[in-house]
Amino acid sequence: MQTHKHKAAKIVVVGSVNMDLLFKTPRMPAPGETLMGQSFHQIHGGKGANQAVAAARLGGEVSLIACVGQDDFGRSSVAALQADGIDTQLVRQVSNCATGVAGILLDDSGENSIVLAAGANAEVQSTDIDAGKTIMSGAQFLVCQLETPMASVAYAIQQAKTLGLQVILNPAPMQDIATDLLNQVDFLVLNETETQQMTGMSVENAESAVAAAQVLRQRGVGTVIVTLGAAGVVVVTAEGSMTMPAYKVEVLDTTAAGDTFVGALAVALGEGEGLQKACDFAQRAAAIAVTQLGAQTSIPHRSLVESHFH
Repeated sequence: MQTHKHKAAKIVVVGSVNMDLLFKTPRMPAPGETLMGQSFHQIHGGKGANQAVAAARLGGEVSLIACVGQDDFGRSSVAALQADGIDTQLVRQVSNCATGVAGILLDDSGENSIVLAAGANAEVQSTDIDAGKTIMSGAQFLVCQLETPMASVAYAIQQAKTLGLQVILNPAPMQDIATDLLNQVDFLVLNETETQQMTGMSVENAESAVAAAQVLRQRGVGTVIVTLGAAGVVVVTAEGSMTMPAYKVEVLDTTAAGDTFVGALAVALGEGEGLQKACDFAQRAAAIAVTQLGAQTSIPHRSLVESHFH
């Protein structure tokens, strides 16, 4: 994927904006235990913002529909999004409500535990989507996750289909998703845990991931992409399935790896790449992300992805 050959992919993201408060800890504390942490970092995050940043850094033209509070975290988040070239005119400031916050514990093995306080993310409404219709009508892809109200996500997907956009849904954190909504999803991107939660089937390897993905396709999804971390990625379409191995890297922190994959996938598909090439580009971007600490701090720029893993 070379930048100069392509028109930029036009992407609208509906989703969350959080401030991540990250504690590095030797291990997870037990209930009632106070543990000395190794360090503390304040990093811009939120699945929606992360996916928007990934798409922007990787060459997409990105607009974000979201809500933040009228507070320092909100102002700082919007400024950071703008610095990445993201159109934030549809990021609404909500009064009497804090910007979303995630408390993250990251242990020495690279595992994380996360507590979310939705804050302003819970205020995203259908009127926010309506305000973005003009911008959506000029876009190719709508990207959604589930850190904002399900009703607003469903409405955004409906509007996107009416306007002829393709929809990428990352069903995280997992919630019940109506079948008529799944019917409108072109690309469902989810990890092992989310796949298990959606299907009730255990996902332990590529084979079981393919079986679960086929169940999701039967529920009406166009293409199902299951990310398996170090075990690679499984892609199931109407034509069949393929498994692509992961790139080998030293894992420091898996935060935002999935978000980086989603943003990269939208960019590559929006530039007209085939599914296999798009997934490969997304895997390369995600592999770089896990070698760095934090959410948006770990998301690579395009030049870095293009110079890696050749």
